[in-house]
Amino acid sequence: MVKRWLIICGVLLSLIASAQERIELLPFGDFETWTVRYIKESAILGGKTKTLYMIAETDTIYSNKPFVPSSASPWGSGNAHARALGVDKVSVSVHPERRDHGWCCRMESRLETVKAAGMNLKVLATGSIYTGRLTDPVGLQHSSDPNSAIDMGIPFTGRPKALMLDIKAHIQEDQPIVFANASKKVKTLGGHDEAQVVLILQHRWEENGHVYAYRVGTASEHFSKSTEGWLNNHRIPVRYGDITQRADYKPWEALINCRQKTRNSSGKMVFIEEIGWREDVTPTHMIIQVAAGCQKPFTGCPGNVVWCDNIRLVY
Repeated sequence: MVKRWLIICGVLLSLIASAQERIELLPFGDFETWTVRYIKESAILGGKTKTLYMIAETDTIYSNKPFVPSSASPWGSGNAHARALGVDKVSVSVHPERRDHGWCCRMESRLETVKAAGMNLKVLATGSIYTGRLTDPVGLQHSSDPNSAIDMGIPFTGRPKALMLDIKAHIQEDQPIVFANASKKVKTLGGHDEAQVVLILQHRWEENGHVYAYRVGTASEHFSKSTEGWLNNHRIPVRYGDITQRADYKPWEALINCRQKTRNSSGKMVFIEEIGWREDVTPTHMIIQVAAGCQKPFTGCPGNVVWCDNIRLVY
């Protein structure tokens, strides 16, 4: 009798906790609307017209001119229109895919071949989406580090208890990590790449052109193996304060943002300099990133794919 009563109490407490939760879908986080851009690559690269997808209002654009997405959409992606020395190149690693009666977002790590000056050059592109904005077009100054073209994060002052999303992953567990940065040969590095989901809450401020930040909250998960279909309503808890003191801390959680930049008040792209952990301050910015890999630019495992849908915050 006592055991049955305890079970009943546990169920009631669970129902009360669920009723008190508030779940908010992030803008465009259901991936039902996309802007489709048709961009013609330069003749030296073959002159083909490529389809570039942006997570924004439904629209179709035929233009190589710079694109400025609506501020209503917080999402950027690994898809890029690059222009260097007058040469236009398009990279596509993210696109919409049918899911039931709607759409989801598909991200893939791809080894692309670029034909230029009679040579076949290889480039590794990792499919990813993130809260932030990519410079368009990406210039020659960003060629060695694509992250330097991303204004990472969006203004945000909430304190969610979890990130929630529907996610599916296909991981090439037996394939090595490779590096390819517009070179004729692909360098095999070995090791194993993993898909990742990250949420970072920061309290930022600017001094003398530098942007500093305290890390307020962290939610992160790696997917080292393929999932068995969709993981619906998958939760990743947000942990506040110094997570390095936790027993379940993983070193890469503190390093996720070490290569990210933002635009300062003068319009210059600068590194976000995280200088410590603070649980007792209000966040000013949020970074969310979902990616088919967790390596540095031009590094990853071709064939890794991750799908996501319905990105939400739980309070």
